[in-house]
Amino acid sequence: MADEAYLREVTIGEPKRLDGPVVLSPYDASWPVRYELLAQRVRNALGSSVIFLEHVGSTSVPGLSAKPVIDMVLAVSDSTDEEAYVPPLASQGFQLRIREPGWFEHRLLHHTDIAANLHVFSAGCDEIDRMIAFRDRLRSHDEDRRRYERAKRELSVRHWKYLQDYADAKSEIVRGILRKVS
Repeated sequence: MADEAYLREVTIGEPKRLDGPVVLSPYDASWPVRYELLAQRVRNALGSSVIFLEHVGSTSVPGLSAKPVIDMVLAVSDSTDEEAYVPPLASQGFQLRIREPGWFEHRLLHHTDIAANLHVFSAGCDEIDRMIAFRDRLRSHDEDRRRYERAKRELSVRHWKYLQDYADAKSEIVRGILRKVS
């Protein structure tokens, strides 16, 4: 279970409760199209400040069921310098929701019109490499993708107070798959 005190500490505004199961959708070929639309908005807002921008998470893996929320990872020169990227991204519909100084100086922005999470890290952050390695492993190894999907389906039907609880419950399978990457 997510540490509720921690969620309240890092969330801007009130943490959103799920209070139920997670709804997974079959893979949708429009997900990469939505990513491209969002990526263009990020590039329009930040220009050359975008050091790295990729589609990650389950919606980036063809054939994998997912919550229909586009996950993106963005590297900027310094994720702690929110003034350099949050206001320009806000003009494109992104709102800062999470600030995690103790976890790679991670920032999370949600989009107001399209269900999306924009994960922001400083360039060179190891978490970016981990996210890309996991995505690429699922894209190139059907057995791992099927194993991950089975685990997601088993976990999704449970009652979760916060979506973060579901995400945390997937950590063991993610670590297991990442151990195969070298």
